[in-house]
Amino acid sequence: MLHIEDLRVELDAEPALLRAIDGLTLSIQRGETFALVGESGCGKSMTALALTRLLPDIGRISGGRIRLDEQDLLDLSEAGMRGVRGGRIGMIFQEPSTSLNPVLRVGEQIVEAIEAHTPLRGAAARAKAIDWLRRVGIPEPERRIDEYPFRMSGGQKQRVMIAMTLAAEPEFLIADEPTTALDVTIQAQILDLLRDLQRERGLGMLLITHDLAVVADMAHRVALMYAGQIVEMADAAEFFAGPLHPYAQALLRALPDAAHRDEPLAAIAGSVPPLSLRFEGCRFAPRCDRALPECTSTVPPLMTVAPGRDVRCVLHRPGALAPAYAPPRPASSAPSAMTAGKSLLQVRDLNVRFPLKGGLLQRTTGHFDAVRDVSFDLRSGTTLALVGESGCGKTTTGKAIVQLLRTSATITGQALLDGQDLFTLQGDALRSARRRLQIVFQDPFASLNPRMRVFELLEEGMVALLPDVDAAQRRDRIERLAERVGLRREALERFPHEFSGGQRQRIAIARALAVEPALIVCDEPTSALDVSVQAQILNLLRELQREMGLSYLFITHNIGVVSYIADEVAVMQAGRIVEHGACADVLGEPRHDYTRTLLASVPRLAPPVTG
Repeated sequence: MLHIEDLRVELDAEPALLRAIDGLTLSIQRGETFALVGESGCGKSMTALALTRLLPDIGRISGGRIRLDEQDLLDLSEAGMRGVRGGRIGMIFQEPSTSLNPVLRVGEQIVEAIEAHTPLRGAAARAKAIDWLRRVGIPEPERRIDEYPFRMSGGQKQRVMIAMTLAAEPEFLIADEPTTALDVTIQAQILDLLRDLQRERGLGMLLITHDLAVVADMAHRVALMYAGQIVEMADAAEFFAGPLHPYAQALLRALPDAAHRDEPLAAIAGSVPPLSLRFEGCRFAPRCDRALPECTSTVPPLMTVAPGRDVRCVLHRPGALAPAYAPPRPASSAPSAMTAGKSLLQVRDLNVRFPLKGGLLQRTTGHFDAVRDVSFDLRSGTTLALVGESGCGKTTTGKAIVQLLRTSATITGQALLDGQDLFTLQGDALRSARRRLQIVFQDPFASLNPRMRVFELLEEGMVALLPDVDAAQRRDRIERLAERVGLRREALERFPHEFSGGQRQRIAIARALAVEPALIVCDEPTSALDVSVQAQILNLLRELQREMGLSYLFITHNIGVVSYIADEVAVMQAGRIVEHGACADVLGEPRHDYTRTLLASVPRLAPPVTG
């Protein structure tokens, strides 16, 4: 259905030309799910933008062909491409907050897509939009269709994006991290929906994701990208049973789980090299623990080692004896509990109520209780994970504690940080408390000032909250901090829009760490990160916790991350905590029906689909 041949994409960036995609060739059949995986900055999303001809202004396709059935997309005019884009090819973008128009109600945006690409108009188009909102799991779709995007959580905005794309009934779907912002129950629902559509309509799908469990659950074939090239391509079953490329093997060993919570994850050192380089050898060689002398001087081709099995590595050239893949082994000892100190944060009977406004004058017509009677303790040096479906109140709880909802909601109860009630602090006392309490937001693009360079973003909090630290000390701390979260020093002089989603999240984490807080509210801090970078960040958070006695309120839907990093787990449903206890107890023997449903929805690295 889709055939890409020797695709090359270049970006005229400063100070050098970037070769974002370098000779990409692949084919996707009708009814097939083809997964494209790899680290942030390797070219996955740029591939999707090239297929739809939505490259940034500085980008251009410098070579290759893209055919959809027998139609060459690169020969079409822009007017002709608009008929393909959104109609024949649908695309779910990675960041819904930047893909949805903030001044239009979500229903208007979905109806616009339906009327542009289907015969439906008016009331019939609106009815179809409501039906799709219901199918993707938006509660009360008849009411929510008239809301603006900013009134929805990150996961709900992602579902709106999915509904808008699928409602146009495309023949081929590009899904760029379609379930990144979704909790596991909604993720399972969306993946089931995509599978049903494939069976009904023979929908071809390019799935771009860093969640290897989703790949194992959904994909028929897998291609692993690194630095603009495919380094391994195989059937999904063969890929997970025995990956050939050292990069693929390292990725599988970096997955977090409960068995390895007492030891660092097998993170891959370093980061993807700059795509402005003229590579003289293997692009992965500087990070490879099996590199040979010739790997730095010989550019390996993509070699077919078996039918349907390709790999770009000299270890697998004809006649070479490649080492056998050793799958990750369980930890040799049971994880030990972390040493916990006194209670750092005590939340008592927290309630958060938002006004509901309507009418021309936007008068208050009612109230919505987002958080109801929430209580928990967080001890110094420990991690409490807050899990639950999107919209259940997790993020609202975190924002209320960090004092970000004072002007938009009615908050009752107590949040005691070292005995001080955060809800009653004002002026200098509140500013002092903010130094000990930081937050990493779910959406890094929306939380970083686009007009400030990375260095300025990291320095801003230090200037405001650490006045005794001089400029030279700030620069030294920031450079060391950037290196610890996987950012190059030259990246400090760039702007947020010049980074991938995962790289922006690393900047957001560095900003929170810059003022050396005692407690960090982590709102989905690894949801935008690929597996290897996630392992680096989790190792960093654990290391900082041991060194500095940091505490984390960890809001996430990734159960694997929870099992690795959390000491305690609180499960939220409809604004209330329905189960709370030690991580091993809640995940190993859940007592509440809702917790059981959550855990049953978690995708596993099991044998993938074959039909």
